[in-house]
Amino acid sequence: MLVQQLVRPLLRGIEHSGCHRLSGKHPVSPLLLRHKANRTSWSIAASSASHSKTSALRALQRDKRWQQHNIGFFQARVLSTKPLPTPKSRLGRFLYRGFAYLGFFVLSCGTVVAALFIYDATTYKADGQVGDIPVSELALNPRRGGPKNLPIAEHFVDDDDTPDKRDQKHKPKLVILGTGWGSVALLKQLNPDDYHVTVVSPSNHFLFTPMLPSATVGTLELRSLVEPVRRIVARVKGHFFKGEAKDVDFSNRLVEIAAKDANGEEQHFYLPYDKLVIGVGSTTNPHGVSGLEHCHFLKDINDARLIRNSVIRNLEASCLPTTSDEERRRLLSFVVSGGGPTGVEFAAELFDMLNEDLCKDFPRILRNEISVHVIQSRGHILNTYDEALSRYAEARFAHDQVDVLTNSRVKEVQKDKIIFTQKDDQGNVVTKELPMGFCLWSTGVSQNEFCQHLAKVLEGQNNRHALETDTHLRVIGTPLGDIYAIGDCSTVQNNVSDNIMNFLRSIAHEKGQNPEQLKLTYSMWREVAKRVKQRFPQATDHLKRLDRLFEQYDKDRSGTLDFGELHELLRQIDSKLTSLPATAQRANQQGEYLGRKLTRLARASEGMQKNEIFDGDTDQAVYKAFEYKHLGSLAYIGNAAIFDFNGLNFGGGLLAVYLWRSVYFAQSVSFRTRALLAMDWTKRALFGRDLMNF
Repeated sequence: MLVQQLVRPLLRGIEHSGCHRLSGKHPVSPLLLRHKANRTSWSIAASSASHSKTSALRALQRDKRWQQHNIGFFQARVLSTKPLPTPKSRLGRFLYRGFAYLGFFVLSCGTVVAALFIYDATTYKADGQVGDIPVSELALNPRRGGPKNLPIAEHFVDDDDTPDKRDQKHKPKLVILGTGWGSVALLKQLNPDDYHVTVVSPSNHFLFTPMLPSATVGTLELRSLVEPVRRIVARVKGHFFKGEAKDVDFSNRLVEIAAKDANGEEQHFYLPYDKLVIGVGSTTNPHGVSGLEHCHFLKDINDARLIRNSVIRNLEASCLPTTSDEERRRLLSFVVSGGGPTGVEFAAELFDMLNEDLCKDFPRILRNEISVHVIQSRGHILNTYDEALSRYAEARFAHDQVDVLTNSRVKEVQKDKIIFTQKDDQGNVVTKELPMGFCLWSTGVSQNEFCQHLAKVLEGQNNRHALETDTHLRVIGTPLGDIYAIGDCSTVQNNVSDNIMNFLRSIAHEKGQNPEQLKLTYSMWREVAKRVKQRFPQATDHLKRLDRLFEQYDKDRSGTLDFGELHELLRQIDSKLTSLPATAQRANQQGEYLGRKLTRLARASEGMQKNEIFDGDTDQAVYKAFEYKHLGSLAYIGNAAIFDFNGLNFGGGLLAVYLWRSVYFAQSVSFRTRALLAMDWTKRALFGRDLMNF
């Protein structure tokens, strides 16, 4: 037993000593030393003559006591007569792992591509779903009526398409005008089983307006910013008509709709409603300036397409050999009238396109002769942002050679130039001219024709720019609880003083007192302030220290507030309240609020009908008033972005741009639009913008 004679004395010595150090290293357990000794003994045996190795192996296999002491690793080595494998070089290991990872990547990509092809094959339908479809006779031939004796669409051709829609047609009729931010937020918040929903709009898509300037220069494709509205309406099992509202018959609860038929002729009909939501948006404010037919606007997706074509058309015309130097400079003069977020972001996107992609495809002389101008009537651009951010944006534009003209007002727009006035350092008004080949008009919002018509026929509508609503978003002058307005077409009326004073007058008359002689103690003032907060949540910040307000306006130090002192206090609160901004953020919050309230009203309607409650302020009874919460503002200013988050103000370069993109990416209405946005940003990085018109 050659190997046993060599190994056993070594193992006994190790077991006797318990634990030793080998060559100055850390202590090693007897089991590990036994393992190493076994491997060493096998190496010694392997170096002897071949007949000695064979006899030693046979002896070990016959020895049962030795097999009780060996371990798994040594046993595996004993059963093999092959020499130890030689280690591979680093280069060999690197190549082996590299090819392994590459093979795994190729296999994974192939699997994904194969899965996509398989899924794509399932989307093709060979046989159409054709069969008998029940349609109401009143849907095909609606009865006529109303003030203008028009068809009344009480039933629709798709009311009986599915069992779910068949159940919906007897629910209260909710008509929504418009497919903007407010309307879409309302549709996404509604309970699908509460109302028979009908949406009417001249656009059959929802437009993601914050990214619209990016589509004007090819950074994003047009289809990446729109979502088919029928997909959104389908969630609530509703209906959609492509048309626009013309008038409302408040007594009969009918809204007049105009739509074009297959021959392009305008057809009118009535839609009955139980509740009507107006979210038709607004138009650009002309401010009485003539010549706006020579300007472009940026309100919908078609405007973005027209702007893109006009910019590329000017670039192409500037390359012609027949174009003079003066005409080339005029064609390459781009003017933006309005220093708000839309105008600033368009100027930034335009500069990025001209700076990053123009020289790749067009003569370099065009880059030297291009000029971008921003005309702003205020002292700073982005005047609704923090002043530090406005100055940062102006400094960024100055670095990019974008000409910012502040304290300037446009007087007239002509085909080839803009005439404007500007205050100099001494306060003198100077009239100037600016040659231009392109002008974008972005100077605030105004009422469209439908809202202007409603404002004329309704009492209490005194705002020239929007329909006035109360804090429950009900249109002033309409039957209580029937008609709501959200988004840019509306504004919340700030009449705290008039509302509360009328309330106190009614209380005084009920008690048989003269309202002018009414005296309010501090406890009564606290009750009045509580009512103000409930009715006008936007006034809460101005009613934090009631004791100080009471002491400040108690001018005679009588310990009470008389009618005049209270009226003056409430008027001061009125003056501090500002109109809500005409932004997508505000419209979205109003839509979500109204969706939640309509759901509450639907749940409470059954109980009110059983208790025969048909009148009264049901909106206030079931839900709180609307309160706008400003979540912050952000703007893109050319490979940089600024953020204004309720006192947290900052701006930066590309990292801020990625954050700006992330915010809007998260706010996209569907996974489809998010995927398209990501692909468009990737295409711009890899291939640049497509400088072509269509």
